[in-house]
Amino acid sequence: MDFIEGLPPSEGKDSVLVIVDRLTKYSHFLPLKHPYTAASIAKVFFDHIYKLHGLPVSIVTDRDRIFTSKLWKELFTLAGVSLNMSSAYHPQSDRQTERVNQCLENYLRCMCHQKPKKWAQWLTLAEFWFNTNFHTGLKATPFQALYGYPPTN
Repeated sequence: MDFIEGLPPSEGKDSVLVIVDRLTKYSHFLPLKHPYTAASIAKVFFDHIYKLHGLPVSIVTDRDRIFTSKLWKELFTLAGVSLNMSSAYHPQSDRQTERVNQCLENYLRCMCHQKPKKWAQWLTLAEFWFNTNFHTGLKATPFQALYGYPPTN
């Protein structure tokens, strides 16, 4: 779980919360508006991730103030979710999410180069594109790894 921040305002949003399932690599790209709090990110998580996948066994994040807050830690401790932080000196320990961020940034750069303030309109397609592209490590797409069948056109 990580943020892409510093994007130009688009549909009232300026950041993306990126959530990656470490087993299937299935990813979600959720637009956000700065400033956000641990409570607002937890709400986004429960509204968009919990309803589809249930609670994870563990969550890997960087050491963003949101993820190190007392509320965030207590909420997921009560839910029985292990919180794992990447090292402050080695943020690449969450390499999988960093790689997804890089792919999303490149996709948005290509799709929005003429109208950078329209990036929010492309997030749904970007998520579908990412989840339906073949991953050599999986020998399948994240969609197939999660659902057991390829997406229909």
